[in-house]
Amino acid sequence: MAKKIIVAGAGHGGLAAAALLAKKGLEVTVYERGNEGTLGHDWMDVFAPKALKAADLPFPAEDKYEHKGNMTFYSPNMKTPLHQDVQPDQLELKMERSDIYALLIENALACGVNIVYDCAVIGPLLNGDRVTGIRTAQGDHYADLIIDAAGLHSPIRTQLPKMCGIDNTVGPNERLFAYRIFYNRVGEEMPEDLYKVCLLPEGKKGLAWVAAEEDCMDLFIGRFSPFDMDEVEHSAAYFRQIVPQLGTERRRGGQFVQLPVRHPLPVMVCDGYATIGDSAFMTMPVVGNGIANNFIAAGLLADTVLRDADGAFSAETLWPYQIGYYKKLGSGFAVLACIKGLLTRISPEELDYIFEKGILTAADFTIGADSTSLGEILQVSPAELLDRAKNIYDNKPLMKKILALVLQIGKVTAVTAAMPRTWGMERVSSWAARYRGLF
Repeated sequence: MAKKIIVAGAGHGGLAAAALLAKKGLEVTVYERGNEGTLGHDWMDVFAPKALKAADLPFPAEDKYEHKGNMTFYSPNMKTPLHQDVQPDQLELKMERSDIYALLIENALACGVNIVYDCAVIGPLLNGDRVTGIRTAQGDHYADLIIDAAGLHSPIRTQLPKMCGIDNTVGPNERLFAYRIFYNRVGEEMPEDLYKVCLLPEGKKGLAWVAAEEDCMDLFIGRFSPFDMDEVEHSAAYFRQIVPQLGTERRRGGQFVQLPVRHPLPVMVCDGYATIGDSAFMTMPVVGNGIANNFIAAGLLADTVLRDADGAFSAETLWPYQIGYYKKLGSGFAVLACIKGLLTRISPEELDYIFEKGILTAADFTIGADSTSLGEILQVSPAELLDRAKNIYDNKPLMKKILALVLQIGKVTAVTAAMPRTWGMERVSSWAARYRGLF
């Protein structure tokens, strides 16, 4: 009898993993609260094209994507631009999120996945510390393995008992409250910087961007604390002074969302359970984009499940999935979470000073599509960062924060490298406690 797999939520990683497993003969069902044909926000997303191969996904049709252009980063005073120079072969793909979902769903169905829509997942079913199924609005469903792709506030992950070892909650500064809207573009001329990104905009903890498209302007506002439409309108007016092409007529978008921006889960598996995507915090810890990471994780998870010849799907047999993810992505993203943490502690004036003194350079922000490690994403080592920080020796409070960051990066690098290579509840729990303590 084929092993039964349930995927809770039609997240990008969950759908990709479901297809890989169904293609190998496992019985896979996805339970999704949304309606058929309506998944995905009304906006575009970007991801690395090579990630498609990692999940054995087909390349999209030429009319469904374009390549993302270079970004220009600014500190709060908007005076010191740092221009990306990503090489053409390292540009990410840009697609409508609805088209990404269409590609994933069509592939999943072709591989034999059963998708049940309009079925909200309510929580987990357990037998002791083993996850055996899910509770849904349409009744209980059991399986040999539950893959949790139900998002940041997953009703499964958040209700698992402590003995499972999975983090339930989202802490302060671990999610980005975001609003994204597309306005009309004013005038015939395009902005000098087509994709302008501001860190700590208007002195607020977070980031924002204004990007010029052919027929509209893309405004994104992200903060570490909730905000409302009054603040959206205030921010839009602020950016219209900087980018006069940003119009006032809403073309599309206009949703508030929450994005995970933190280190990956210290424990991603337990008996009968594995988490993926936003539920496992697989996004970039600064901006919250994680589609490519989801695809890579899907390939790793499917390989791990298929290597479990006995179909035990225990924490022990699923643990190689976590090892693979941290080796490929998680360790680098844990270090990036340290840098994100600095953004929550630093003042706008200090960040302006960092830009002006060259502590960060344009090369540091030139992120290629294949970048996965800290060394590839932020082109500066802790030692070099410390060396550059000598330029601000006269600013003692800021120097102290940078020294603390360098120390934290060193500790995180050492701890992630020391992750147990084989499962053992006691040593994994001990390691996870050390990892959590660093953040």
